[in-house]
Amino acid sequence: MCTTCGCGSGEVNIEAAVASGRHHHLDDDHFHPHLHGDPSHSHSHGDRHTHSHALESRIVTVEQDLLARNDECAAANRRGFEAHGIFVVNLVSSPGSGKTALLVRIADALRERTPICVIEGDQQTSNDVERIRAVGIPGIQVNTGKGCHLDAHMVARAVESLAPEDGGVLFIENVGNLVCPAAFDLGEAHKVVIISTTEGEDKPLKYPDMFAASDLMLVNKVDLLPHLEFDVDRCIEYARRVNPKIRVLLVSATTGEGIGSWSEWILAGRERAAGLSRRWKGGAG
Repeated sequence: MCTTCGCGSGEVNIEAAVASGRHHHLDDDHFHPHLHGDPSHSHSHGDRHTHSHALESRIVTVEQDLLARNDECAAANRRGFEAHGIFVVNLVSSPGSGKTALLVRIADALRERTPICVIEGDQQTSNDVERIRAVGIPGIQVNTGKGCHLDAHMVARAVESLAPEDGGVLFIENVGNLVCPAAFDLGEAHKVVIISTTEGEDKPLKYPDMFAASDLMLVNKVDLLPHLEFDVDRCIEYARRVNPKIRVLLVSATTGEGIGSWSEWILAGRERAAGLSRRWKGGAG
């Protein structure tokens, strides 16, 4: 299993164009739990305590190795994105927050101003990438199987097939999960966390690592506020308690409210990415 989050080691499917991969996990050949009553393993409580510490130590080591390998790949991804002037945004949220609907909205707003493409992460189905392609945006689906997050290696393989245009914007829609994706750098410029008004406003306090890792929080479904008891001000206060520097935009994928402000944020990021690319090319020269 993945020692960071406990997710399974099922096959990863990056559509037909890319070979499947697996999560790093504890090898079964090295993990043999001792069952009480097994005569071949009679031992005292002290022995079990020693075994427990040994297993905990191995889990920590494997987790550190896993994250180190991921960070190494993420750094390579980031260098590649910067060299080609590609602005990369990692969208993270719980399931049902409206990530895909917001992507469709922002793609419509930006399609005439910058090249756009999308990596879609889900455990199963290609439903979301089909919605993206239906509005004329190139996209590729990554199915993680039992895995509950994308990692940098999955993104690297997806990018090889997707081939984003230089100077464009790449959106990565992560698997719906407010826990594990916080720990995995994909090489993005920013994590953008989405919380919807149909969720509790205390999500930033319940899942602080995600909000601390994000540079922008989108509060989606604000068109429903008249029908809900969601306290926007309290939600923002909680988010800034966790991350004082986080920027907040109120948006609605249904009505388009706030999409203009988000578009300007993205275009400003693309300009910064273009500047990095020029410096890369200047250094190469």
